[in-house]
Amino acid sequence: MTATLAWRVEQACLDAWPALRSAMQGDWLLRFGEGVSRRANSVNPLHGRAASIAEQLDGFAALYRDHGLPLIVRVPTLIAGAAQVNRELDQHGFTSEGETCTLLREFAGERFADDTSAAALDITLAPRPDAEWLAAIARLQARSSSHAAVYARVVDAIALPAGFLALRRDKAIVATAYGVVSGDLLVVESVVVDAALRGQGLGRRLMQALFAWGIGNGAKAVCLQVVADNTAGRALYASLGFDQELYRYAYRRAPQN
Repeated sequence: MTATLAWRVEQACLDAWPALRSAMQGDWLLRFGEGVSRRANSVNPLHGRAASIAEQLDGFAALYRDHGLPLIVRVPTLIAGAAQVNRELDQHGFTSEGETCTLLREFAGERFADDTSAAALDITLAPRPDAEWLAAIARLQARSSSHAAVYARVVDAIALPAGFLALRRDKAIVATAYGVVSGDLLVVESVVVDAALRGQGLGRRLMQALFAWGIGNGAKAVCLQVVADNTAGRALYASLGFDQELYRYAYRRAPQN
């Protein structure tokens, strides 16, 4: 697997979960999303040449403090200086959390059933999330109203083609997912199923519907990021053919003063 593909996937995943504000400093992209998710509120490498961060930590910490956020550095294994950056963060007392796998599945000319057709009206797809979809994912994830409001702003900031899926039972949304197409890559995000209905294949149906939509919009492969210890999620994705792990990353959190 080439580094070029890995960086294409990295960029696509960032675009599929945009920050509300950002700044570029040296080899690093600073993302700010009002505290909703570490991915949108962390320092990220801009390219594989990122090799050191120590001299910039004080400035980064001050900027995140101005935004009312902790300093979190996201360190992917695909950067050449990952070991050095981690050593520097260790020396400054940063802890490690949230190890995550980046997975890829190629479509190789396959076709998938479109469950958003008239024959399967329990799944709908829209290019933007409406109020019902946003309320449903907030309920399914048991999020606060403030978190839900920021989440809505994040997904509204997506600039690339997107498809937001909802699966209903008795007219109520019980599962959600969305996908974003970046070039010939489909990125899958926010796959959430009602806890009382898990194990019934609803997540699989949503994923396959997303595959069909992505292929229809030019995707030749699909990628996603899943927490390494999410056993159920990784089992689902493995059963759906995600057989390539491109890289991992972990979040490094600054010590509290």
